[in-house]
Amino acid sequence: MDAIYRPSPNHDERAAPVSMIVLHYTGMPTCEGALDRLCSPDAKVSAHYCLDEDGTLYNLVPEERRAWHAGKSYWRGARDINSASVGIEIVNPGHEFGYRPFPDEQVAALIPLVARIKERHGIGRGNVVGHSDIAPTRKEDPGELFPWEALAKRRLALPSPTRNLIDPHWSDAAFLLALERFGYDVSDSWKAVIAFQRRFRPDCIDGVIDGECRAKLLALLLPRPQGEP
Repeated sequence: MDAIYRPSPNHDERAAPVSMIVLHYTGMPTCEGALDRLCSPDAKVSAHYCLDEDGTLYNLVPEERRAWHAGKSYWRGARDINSASVGIEIVNPGHEFGYRPFPDEQVAALIPLVARIKERHGIGRGNVVGHSDIAPTRKEDPGELFPWEALAKRRLALPSPTRNLIDPHWSDAAFLLALERFGYDVSDSWKAVIAFQRRFRPDCIDGVIDGECRAKLLALLLPRPQGEP
């Protein structure tokens, strides 16, 4: 995939091999404004890629370098997510400036980008995550309108379980233990549940642990067929 090189000075050495892909929305009114910020030495933020709404791809930081996109975050025991991940900023105004669906052209360009990064680094589907998954107390992106199923049906991300769901009737405390086992930081339990719902049940984000949430999490934790990443 051809990318326009728009170098950012905001990067340093990795302290871990790449094992994750983190998807963000830019949360700014324009692509150019987002690029300016991601490439500003004063902002001290960056990502490896920025994908415009028309499918134009910008490469800001080489993948072998540690970009500064995750901030304070946690996933499956890892806390230096910047070292362990490739960050992709997807142009969208976000909740503050008029959140809207991601255009087909943008999603069509994102799919091969994720596929190549995933293959290049041997990343499992469970480690293709949103910013809200790794920082539930601070972030909402890429948000409930992000088309995770477009990635999931190509085996590029985990699908939201929908078939043969069984409610295990866990207590709320047991659900949170299971959610932590799955990967989330549950130090703020309500926001952790919100993040889980935003990712796996985006049609109802209320922070309430109900039977559907319990059943979906159980399905996500169950062993998958041998060889399935």
